[in-house]
Amino acid sequence: MNKALLKDAVSATTYPGRGIIAGRTADGEKAFFAYFIMGRSVNSRNRVFVRDGEGIRTRAYDPAKLKDPSLVIYAPVRKIGNHTIVTNGDQTDTIYDFVAEGKSFADACRTRCFEPDAPNFTPRISMMATFADGGFSFDMSVLKAADAAGERSLRCFYEYEGMPAGEGRFIHTYACDGDPIPSFTGEPEIVAIENDLDAMTGIIWNNLNRDNRVSLWTEIVDLRTGACDSRIVNCNE
Repeated sequence: MNKALLKDAVSATTYPGRGIIAGRTADGEKAFFAYFIMGRSVNSRNRVFVRDGEGIRTRAYDPAKLKDPSLVIYAPVRKIGNHTIVTNGDQTDTIYDFVAEGKSFADACRTRCFEPDAPNFTPRISMMATFADGGFSFDMSVLKAADAAGERSLRCFYEYEGMPAGEGRFIHTYACDGDPIPSFTGEPEIVAIENDLDAMTGIIWNNLNRDNRVSLWTEIVDLRTGACDSRIVNCNE
């Protein structure tokens, strides 16, 4: 696959849904992560990202408008030991609990499936980065429906080691807009990663569809020192 510019990847469709990006900055010195959410319904759009310890969680912007919290209120980012976990649902907690018990990312994901939001059957997308010896690796997974009736699951796993400088991987829940919305297909997309956190935050946010974007979290981690720097952007502010 060819490496796409980040702006082109996130703007390729008006509704990629929720997305995870992980990669290495162009100077090779930092890891970069991003997670964004979009929404078309009032319930989906009524959210903000807030900091929660070393991670983040979603919160209703207007509690009076919150109808069903089950698929919209969760912790997208949690950290445990030398791991950073990023997902689009409460499988963040499943992965966290499994890692705490000495089990693997894949073990955790195999206990979960796509979201029960027929007819879309939104995929559960997840990433876990592991830092060691001045470097990092990461795993990604896409858990989606294997048939239109949502009777079977397809679980796809991807493992990345030694990510080249200036390169990352991008997964998102939907291939494009639609009714029902078609699920993400194929391997995680290869995208270019730059050095500056604010620049990359701006590239992602400014190229997400303005009518559908809701919230964005980005972070860089210095691979030499472990120091982190992160940003949150909310449409509802």
